[in-house]
Amino acid sequence: MKPNFLILTLLTSLALPTPVWAAAPAVRLFDTGAPSPTPLSGEALSSRTGWTEVREDDVTAKFKGDAVFVNDRLACVLRRGAGGAEIYSIGPEGATKRAVLAPAGRSDTAAPSSFTSLPSLPSFLSFAIVENTPSAGAADAVFAATDGRTLALRYALKMGQPFVQTEAHTGVTSLRVEAPCRFAVMPDFFADDIVIDAAELPVAEAELPSDNFLLHLLPDGRAIVVTVVKANEEDIRVAVSGQGEKRMIGRSELRYGKDGKIWVGVIAGPAVWHKQDVAPDQAGKVIRMDWKTPFPAQWRIDWRRDGNLTDSWEMITERPDGSFMKDGLFGQPETITPDRSRWTTVLGRFPYPCWIDKSGEGWLEPIKRPALRFQGPAIVYPINRTKATALDTFTVVDIMRNTLGVGPCEYILDVEGQQSQRQGRATCAVRDTLNPIYENKQQKQRRAEIERVLEDLMAFVKHIRGRIEGYVVFEHEILAYLAEQKKAHPELAGRLGELETVVGTIDAKYATRKEKIKTPEHVAETVAEFRKTVLDYEGDDAPAKCKQFTEHWVEIGGNQDELVGECRWAVKMLRQRAGLLMATDPRVAEVAKEIRRRSQSVLRNPANHEGARH
Repeated sequence: MKPNFLILTLLTSLALPTPVWAAAPAVRLFDTGAPSPTPLSGEALSSRTGWTEVREDDVTAKFKGDAVFVNDRLACVLRRGAGGAEIYSIGPEGATKRAVLAPAGRSDTAAPSSFTSLPSLPSFLSFAIVENTPSAGAADAVFAATDGRTLALRYALKMGQPFVQTEAHTGVTSLRVEAPCRFAVMPDFFADDIVIDAAELPVAEAELPSDNFLLHLLPDGRAIVVTVVKANEEDIRVAVSGQGEKRMIGRSELRYGKDGKIWVGVIAGPAVWHKQDVAPDQAGKVIRMDWKTPFPAQWRIDWRRDGNLTDSWEMITERPDGSFMKDGLFGQPETITPDRSRWTTVLGRFPYPCWIDKSGEGWLEPIKRPALRFQGPAIVYPINRTKATALDTFTVVDIMRNTLGVGPCEYILDVEGQQSQRQGRATCAVRDTLNPIYENKQQKQRRAEIERVLEDLMAFVKHIRGRIEGYVVFEHEILAYLAEQKKAHPELAGRLGELETVVGTIDAKYATRKEKIKTPEHVAETVAEFRKTVLDYEGDDAPAKCKQFTEHWVEIGGNQDELVGECRWAVKMLRQRAGLLMATDPRVAEVAKEIRRRSQSVLRNPANHEGARH
C-alpha cells in the first residue's frame, strides 16, 4: 500500500502587518526602474526603492529596468547582461542570491563521450512576460550563446512555492545551475546517498550518475539548492575548481528530458544543513553536535565510511518520555527504547548512532563495529517531513512532490519497491512458540497451531533463501558483464576491477555460510522428521526433542538472515562505488550506469531481515 503523503497547503494571507520577506505568497512582478550592471544586493531586493509593481495580468508593460518575479520565498531576477536568471531566497534575514539558472544549447554542450570543457555562460538579451497573476508569473528570456546563436528559456514562479520551473525553448538542451558548493548530494532511496566532495575530485570536470535529484549544499549551511529532473536519461555534468578544502563545484549541468522541464528549488535558513567532522577515535563515544535542528523534520545524516563511501541514516527524535521516534521514509513510524538499542543483520545489536534530543540538539555515537567505521565529514539535511513539520516548511522530498506531482514522484522513487516483504515466521519466533508448547505438555490440544507454525517456518526459509539466490545470480551476471567490458575496453581494466572486488564479496560470504544455511530441502526433511517423531509425542523428553529441532532451525535461519544482509550490503556498496567511479573517471560512465540500473532492480522488495532500513 502506498503511504499517504501530506500535501502542502499554501498560505494565502497573514493577519498582521509583515515585513517584505513574510509577505503573502502571491506572485508579484516588479520593474527595477533602471538596469543593474551587477547582481542586485539583498538590501535592494528588500527595500525595492525606485521599483514599480507591474499591474496584475499586464503582460505588455515596457520595462525601464530589470524584471523581478517575487513570492514569499524566492525572487527570480531577469537582469540584462547576466548569464541567466538570478535566484534569491527570501527570509527573515533578508534576500540572498543562491543560484544562476542559465540555458545551454547542443552545440555548446559536449557529448558525454568527448567530455570537453564547459563553455562560459551566455548573455541575457531580452524577455517577454507570458504570465503575470497572483498564482504564477512567467517570462520567456532570450540569450546570446558564446557562438552567437540565440537561446530561449522560460522561467516560471508559482504562488508560495520555493522553486522556479524552467522550460527549454529555442536551441536549449540543458540547464546550467551556478550554485558553488563543496558538497553535492544525490539522494538515493534504495541504497545510500552519493555525496560528492569537491575536495576529493581530482578532475576539473566530472560526470555524475543520471538521476532525478541533485542537491547543492551551499557554504555556511544556510541553503540547499535542489534540482529536479523528470527524465533521468542523461548524466549530470559538474565543473570543479580551487584547491584543497576550498575546492568547489562551480556549476552543474542537467539535460532536459522529453517534457523539456527542470525545476530548481531553494531550502534556506540557519542550519538547514550541517557538516560534522568525525574522527576515527570517536567510535563508540557520545558526541554533542555543534548543530541544533532549525525545525522538526526527518533529518538524514550521511556518514563517511571507509573507501569514501557513504552510509545514510535517518536521525531519531527523543520523545517526552525518553523513548525515541523513528519516522519511516516510506512507512509507519516506530518506537525505539530510551537506550537506543537497535538490532540489524551484519551489525548485530548497537546503540542507534544519531538522534535529536528533546531540545532539538543533535547527538552522535559513531558505530564501533569491524564491519562499519565512520570517519570524515558527516552531512545532515532535511530529507522529508514528519507530522510535526509546519505546513509552510519545505524539505527535499516536499520539493520533489510539489514539482513532479505525488504520482510521478512515487513512481520515480518506486515507493512500492521500497517496502520490506515478510513471509512466514522467523526461526527464532518458531522456537519461542514451539518450545513452551512442549514444556507445558500442550502439543495435543494445540496440534493445529503447531502445524501452522511448521508451514510458516518453511515459507520463511524459502523466502530468505530465494533472496540470497537472487543476489548470487546478480553477482555472477555482473561479473560476466564486467569481464565483457574489460575485454572490450582493456584500458578500463583497473577501474572495473574495483567493481569486481566489491561484488565478489557475495560469493565469499556465501561460501563462509554455505554449510550452516543448509538448503530448503534439508529444512523440509527436518520438518517431516519433526512431524514423525515429535508432533504427537508426549514423553518426558518431548521438550528436549523439540529443542533439538528448533535450535537447529534457528541456526539455519540466523545464518540465512546474516547472509542476506551481507549480500544487500555488497550490492549497496557496488551501486554507490559505481556512481563515485564515474565521477572521477568519465570513461566508465556507461558501465557504471548499467550497474546502477541492475543493482536497483535486485534491491527492490527486500526481505524484512535484509535490514533495508537501519
